Amino acid sequence: MFRTTKRALVPSLLATAASVLGLLSSASAQQPVPVHHKTVKVDGLDVFYREAGPKDAPAILLLHGFPTSSQMYRNLIPALADKYRVIAPDYPGYGHSSMPPRDTFTYTFDNLAKVIDQFTVKVGLTKYALYVQDYGAPVGYRLAVKHPERITAIVVQNGNAYDEGLDNDFWKPIKAYWKEPTSKERRDALRFVVKHEATKWQYTHGVKNPELVSPDGPAHDQFLLDRKGNDEIQLDLLLDYGSNPPQYPVWQAYFRTHQPPVLIAWGKNDQIFPAAGAEPYKRDLKTLDFHLLDAGHFALETNGVEIAQLMREFLGKHVTKK
Repeated sequence: MFRTTKRALVPSLLATAASVLGLLSSASAQQPVPVHHKTVKVDGLDVFYREAGPKDAPAILLLHGFPTSSQMYRNLIPALADKYRVIAPDYPGYGHSSMPPRDTFTYTFDNLAKVIDQFTVKVGLTKYALYVQDYGAPVGYRLAVKHPERITAIVVQNGNAYDEGLDNDFWKPIKAYWKEPTSKERRDALRFVVKHEATKWQYTHGVKNPELVSPDGPAHDQFLLDRKGNDEIQLDLLLDYGSNPPQYPVWQAYFRTHQPPVLIAWGKNDQIFPAAGAEPYKRDLKTLDFHLLDAGHFALETNGVEIAQLMREFLGKHVTKK
């Protein structure tokens, strides 16, 4: 009787052990990955960046928008770092990177892209997927055009590359400034964009459930925006944003010629870069995973889990398995 029971128990015990080991393995895989906060010198400037994940894993370069910094990726980085080397730098004048005076550093998108290009060399990124949002798009697309062989895939979250994306009321006073770049009146009319009310609006407008938006994001951004002289830096870049639409045909030609796999994860309620700017990507890209999310300008604040899952599926198909 005892022998029979013992023999019967063996398969059960083995199954239980396998189940426990499976759970432990799963739990281990979901353990938080430490995020490192680093600074590297690039052409005499301190460039701060957040990094997590294995050094030999496929890389993702996360490029932030206005008026934020790499802090916008604070939750996305650990959500991807078990399988990817994830790096998010701050541009000069943003976050914890150097904020050189305007008489020693010209704040243009060409120069931001130049710094980030040198940064990628410094940290050893020879191939990487791009994540672009807002200002990250003109920075990232300059890199892609210059080094198409380095780009393994692109994730676009409210990052514009088409005229349709700027055909709305938000851009009217900005376009007026582009037409009269020496006008103090036109410049001063845009100073509201660096005020706390505008920063909070960017985070909360178009958000279905504002309770999902942490106040820490806009508070962090505003603290850095309020540094003496930073308002003029932001107005310089807002003026130089006018250099981007003439580049759109070049970026679109890059899409058509090199056909990078692209994931669109776009907050459709964004008034700055509305869904009208997402649709034209369909014209030029053959490998396109297209999603309009019920979110605003900073979709990661409310839909971060969804975006991370979309990225894991998309990158697993087009990057990891290559």
